[in-house]
Amino acid sequence: MSEEPADEMRERSQRSSAALYLLLDADRRLLAAAILGFVFAGVVVCSLGFPDAAAALRTGDPLETSFQAFIGATVTGVTIVLTLNQLVLSQELGAVGDQRERMEGAMAFRDDVRDLLGETPPAEPSAFLRAMVDATADRARAVRDTVTDPSDELARLLDSTEENADTVTDRLEGTTFGEFDVVRTALDFNYSWKLYTARRQLDEGDCDDETTDALESLADALSLFGPAREHFKTLYFQSELIDLSRTVLYAAIPSLVITVSVLLFVDIGDYTGTLLGVDQGVLLVAAASAVAVAPFAVLLSYVLRIATVTGRTLSIGPFILRETDRDTDQ
Repeated sequence: MSEEPADEMRERSQRSSAALYLLLDADRRLLAAAILGFVFAGVVVCSLGFPDAAAALRTGDPLETSFQAFIGATVTGVTIVLTLNQLVLSQELGAVGDQRERMEGAMAFRDDVRDLLGETPPAEPSAFLRAMVDATADRARAVRDTVTDPSDELARLLDSTEENADTVTDRLEGTTFGEFDVVRTALDFNYSWKLYTARRQLDEGDCDDETTDALESLADALSLFGPAREHFKTLYFQSELIDLSRTVLYAAIPSLVITVSVLLFVDIGDYTGTLLGVDQGVLLVAAASAVAVAPFAVLLSYVLRIATVTGRTLSIGPFILRETDRDTDQ
């Protein structure tokens, strides 16, 4: 008997709650601002560790060299992000035959979900997922109604499905597409282990015909949730990448203005005083450096979330990639 993985992604992850909050839940713009603050503080703290830091700024041309590199990096980074944006948009473009094929695939899937629900599925993504999870819980209850003394593994499957579904439907209430909460909540419905266990129970053949039919219906519902989640995750990623492109462009404008202004107009020798015990020239360079790396900070904050979600959803279907106590008799 395999050990059931935790339902919530936070419990399945080996990372701390604080790390997961930064990677997934924190507002991306606030995280980008925190990165800029870290850059500013890092430059200031590093300068305090070098007694001749202020003098080094005024010797040679470190300022010009650094900010010329910032300009090149910003232009290159913005170009790469724009290329990425074009790649995302290119998936939405195509000949009428391609678009019709996409439409037919979407309608066929909705027909399958309609058969599952017994009614036309909602059009809004969060309501669509909520209806699917509710239907899955109903089918788990239907299985329970057919057995009087379920095996330990079957009982765990039914308890987990009902409890997990109730939690997820409550959290999906009131969410809208475009918010990360929809994808975040869908990731907490651990359908992979449930589908694996349902198929395992069917393969063992220990159930009567009525229970077998109910289990097959439950497995069908779970198997439909997988592509639904992946579809909405893909749509969210496309929306997020478009938002990323827009935000990087907004951040690139002040970044270029500041870096060019420092090169053209700033004479670091004019800033010889101190503020709170820190050389004013160092503070100026630290602040300008933080603004210069703003596009990179925005890119990093968005990519961290996308990469984390992708890493948690590499497989689709009854595959468990994370470390658990798996069966030893197979």
